[in-house]
Amino acid sequence: MSLPKVNIRKAILEDLPVLLNFEQEIVKAERPFDVTIKEGPISYYDIKKMIQDPKSTVIVGEIKGEIVASGFAMPKVARGYLNHEFYAYLGFMYTHKDFRGLGINALLVEELKKWSLANGYKEIRLTVYNDNEPAIKAYEKVGFKKHIIEMRLE
Repeated sequence: MSLPKVNIRKAILEDLPVLLNFEQEIVKAERPFDVTIKEGPISYYDIKKMIQDPKSTVIVGEIKGEIVASGFAMPKVARGYLNHEFYAYLGFMYTHKDFRGLGINALLVEELKKWSLANGYKEIRLTVYNDNEPAIKAYEKVGFKKHIIEMRLE
């Protein structure tokens, strides 16, 4: 299947039901990688607040008017010893299973990269589980490099 025409746009409050469903799909996909995630429905993000926040951006990818992908960029304060004060943090990266492997995630990342640079962020980061090889490969394809591994002890 070749890449259909994808419309990338800012999310609006009317998109919330679809985006909340995407969030639960992300949680479901990440649970096998993280035994510390609580059972049942949980929320990683306040998507409504992020849509309304002028300092962040939430975007969606649409095909024929149907939302099939999402992502956000938000400013984060860097640790004091780094050579940048703020950076853009990307998250909520989701593509509906029927549309994966078509390059839609790359289009979203490119749009979030443009937003980040236009807002003065030269450093762009995201987090991904170490064992989530498909996600790591997708991010490496668009230029991200592995940087640090967070470790835990029970």
